[in-house]
Amino acid sequence: MIVSKSYQWSEAGARLLSVIGILGLLATATNASAQGMGSTLQVHGFLSQALVITDDNDFFGPSSESGGSTQFTEVGVNFSVRPHEDILVAAQVLSRRAGGDGSEAQPELDYGVIDYQVFSNQKRNIGLQLGRFKNPFGFYNQTRDVAFTRPSILLPQSIYFDRTRTVGLAGDGATLYAEERLSSGNIRAQLGLGEAQLGEDVDRTLGFGDRSGSFDSESSLIAQLRYEHDAGRIISAISVGHAKADYESNDSNLNNGKLNFQPWVFSVQYNSENWSLTGEYAVRKTELYGFNEPRNFSSTGNSWYLQYIHRLRRDWQWLVRYDSLISNRDDPSGKHFESSGAGPAHSQFAKDWTMGLQWQPYPKVLISAEYHYINGTGWIPIQDNPDASNTSQYWNMFLAQFSVRF
Repeated sequence: MIVSKSYQWSEAGARLLSVIGILGLLATATNASAQGMGSTLQVHGFLSQALVITDDNDFFGPSSESGGSTQFTEVGVNFSVRPHEDILVAAQVLSRRAGGDGSEAQPELDYGVIDYQVFSNQKRNIGLQLGRFKNPFGFYNQTRDVAFTRPSILLPQSIYFDRTRTVGLAGDGATLYAEERLSSGNIRAQLGLGEAQLGEDVDRTLGFGDRSGSFDSESSLIAQLRYEHDAGRIISAISVGHAKADYESNDSNLNNGKLNFQPWVFSVQYNSENWSLTGEYAVRKTELYGFNEPRNFSSTGNSWYLQYIHRLRRDWQWLVRYDSLISNRDDPSGKHFESSGAGPAHSQFAKDWTMGLQWQPYPKVLISAEYHYINGTGWIPIQDNPDASNTSQYWNMFLAQFSVRF
């Protein structure tokens, strides 16, 4: 489970991108004339710009102020090449701003892998990916930054957190995958091992944003078992992760400690010609231990959503979704959290009704709009709302987004 901090081309990310790029270019140059591999090179990109308007609370910038916020922008460029029929080299650079001071908009290596297909025939594939790989987590995590692959502008925030997105987005290490084609459908298994990367968003959410120390990740894992029945009419998946990190404090008043995060996600989807019904349920255990009190805690949260999409025509679709988050199932209302003086009760849950509309007038252009009615602030970004006591329990949000790809 894995993703990196916001950085201006971190040394590790730049080095990994350079290695992958050099390997791809060398392999292409060496084999293009002899084997015609130059024709396998593909380059694509996308750009999305959104407007966010809220009546209370801020989301991705000063959205509650007059005119809303335009601080939600995603720009990406990716390439892939096959230097050999069993080897794929692929990478994507992403610039993403989601509120804050704009530092997150610096280009990052979103993913970069060398994919070696160890075995392949008509019935099964077995392969290995090395590098920075997107985590197989739920239905949408591996493509969540491309607007054309999302059912809505915002994914269900109870499962696909944006305020702590670095915890589960991608991983540095290796992932082994296998796919078996059965008479009734396809089954695919993935297991990823690597280094969990915890960004500044995680520091802020856990209450360490103003501290001089940092989390130093340990080896972590991500795994998914996915089954597609009848050419994708029914899709189901189980995803599990385990991320660990040590906190090294430079503050004499704060002990070193550890973070342990274990999520499970159960996913199911039914697809017909004109509509789709999707549901996902998550159980998340989070532990902090070894710190000075009262920072230590252990809690298990629950999340789920149910989503209906109807395709009106080839270029129009609408969506309705109910999304529920509980940060601690032993305190679902947040009353004990509030009585302890830690913050308002409504910061421990969020219940979100969403209605959305998408129009694709051209294959490479997408225009989206959606409305959210929300009870609770369990997933609003802390960087946009540093004082939880000034947030409102009931609030409304409207988003509009324009996206292009090439």
